[in-house]
Amino acid sequence: MFADNAGELSQLSPWKYRALCDPLVRNVQKIFFKCVLSIPITLSVIYLIGPSLRILIGLLPMNKCTLESAEMLVLDNVVDASLDLGSRPDVQTCTSWKAPVIWEGMFDPDLYDRKHKKEGSSVALTVFAVGRYLDAYLGTFLNSSEQHFMSGLPVTYYVFTDVPEKVPDVKLASQRTLKVIKVERSSRWQDISMMRMKTISDVIETDIRHRCTHVFCFDVDQVFTGRFGSEALGDSVALLHAHYYHLPARLFTYDRNQESQAYMETGDFYYHAAIFGGSWKSVKALADACYRGIVEDKRNNVEALWHDESHLNKYMWLHKPSRVLSPEYCWDTSIGYRSDIKVTRVLWAPKHYDRLRTR
Repeated sequence: MFADNAGELSQLSPWKYRALCDPLVRNVQKIFFKCVLSIPITLSVIYLIGPSLRILIGLLPMNKCTLESAEMLVLDNVVDASLDLGSRPDVQTCTSWKAPVIWEGMFDPDLYDRKHKKEGSSVALTVFAVGRYLDAYLGTFLNSSEQHFMSGLPVTYYVFTDVPEKVPDVKLASQRTLKVIKVERSSRWQDISMMRMKTISDVIETDIRHRCTHVFCFDVDQVFTGRFGSEALGDSVALLHAHYYHLPARLFTYDRNQESQAYMETGDFYYHAAIFGGSWKSVKALADACYRGIVEDKRNNVEALWHDESHLNKYMWLHKPSRVLSPEYCWDTSIGYRSDIKVTRVLWAPKHYDRLRTR
């Protein structure tokens, strides 16, 4: 009966769709299957209840750090002992393997800056701008990075693109340089995403290891909006995904296809591959392992659910990161207000996948 009237129902306004699907609260499964019979109805329901659902997710409590002081952490450097793990009782400030989770209010930025300048730390930033992504995002990414990324430290940008002549001119501060490296454009965006691991490994081997102590790898469709400083530097650095950090692990979107090298039944967190980093040795090890997994999957005609991100999550589960960045370091404003996000350091740029991605 519902299907017979689908044509009429598809003409209803979104507000009438909401009235239609209000019984969802009383009988979720039944109404869900009815709604999916009509795509317009389903989309309207998602649109109307989405913001409310995201607010409710934000109320789910995170696990809490059980360490009495930062001196009990497995330290990336001596400054980590100064972290105030108890300053943010609303969030998780350390992991079960005693690595810090970095949030606003936990650290003294001056202490980290002085320490890393004294140690001679230097940072390579890799970013891929292939196809239409270059015009859409690269200029804003680089200019905002110059304002906020690792200020006061030597930084070398490695821009990988298929059209080097279109890389915009950016006014760089002292001790900061930019290298443009030509790469071939793949026919599918999924291949671009996955094959970047080999490219990162290769450039670390041939160039970065001779220049920089640390590497950070970024997606280009992001904008720096606040300090992304030396407090983020560590031997192996992962980022909590903004959409998953409040959810229970059973809802994480790991690749649960047992035929994939990225297969995971469970894990610690869900990490976002939009930003990852560490010492050049650790980043190279991660990139090599992910590339091996991707190649093996291709040999078996398998593609991981979230491509290189699925492989990164598998690697970080087996090789625990020494440092975890909070979602402040890569926030999506579509999530809405969250009381635990005191500052935003990087924001997702608007996505236009229909116009930007190759098929």
